[in-house]
Amino acid sequence: MSTTSFQKNQTEQLTGAGLATLPRVNLLPPEIAEGRRFRRIQYGLGAGVLAAVGAVGLAFVVATGSVNAANQDLEAANAESARLQAETATYADVTAVYAQAAAAQAMLAEAMGQEVRYSRHLSDLSLSVPENVWLTSLTFAQAPVTPAVGATEPGVATVTVSGKGFSHEDVALWLESLAGQTTYTNPYFSSSTESLIGPRKIVEFSSTATLTPEALSGRYTAPAGG
Repeated sequence: MSTTSFQKNQTEQLTGAGLATLPRVNLLPPEIAEGRRFRRIQYGLGAGVLAAVGAVGLAFVVATGSVNAANQDLEAANAESARLQAETATYADVTAVYAQAAAAQAMLAEAMGQEVRYSRHLSDLSLSVPENVWLTSLTFAQAPVTPAVGATEPGVATVTVSGKGFSHEDVALWLESLAGQTTYTNPYFSSSTESLIGPRKIVEFSSTATLTPEALSGRYTAPAGG
């Protein structure tokens, strides 16, 4: 074995066995190592402070933007409120006109609420007269009438009719024709007497009936638009 090979083997043995187990020795002075650690801590603290400052600055910017947006919304709401108040003021006269119209309608309803359109009732009455009956006089006396038996509302007028018929049965038919109409109630005869027209026997009668609230026109008491 050559000298070179021997030296190489010795070096490998020392490196693999003896030198690998030697302890590591830190030859730096403790002050230098401590200074390094202190500077690392300083750098870390500085970075933390910078991060905190950045976060605070970002929060301030966001808060400032929110306040500005809220102020803009408040200004817009105040402007809209002022506009609506001004628009409401323009309709003040309309409200007063409606109030006057409502008062006038109430006065009209009070004055004309009991209107009866007698022309219609006379027309209906003429169509309901039995064939063997003819009327000689008819009177409407409009005034509150005590409710008839079984009725809940007072009548609005009293109707008095005088007429003639060929028999008492004709008078009964006449009263039945009145009772069959919703605008009349409590019909009855106050007199029914026989007489002659030439050789023909007839019956002269007088009857009364109550005009019901159904006879009211309702033109001035119906709700507007009704």
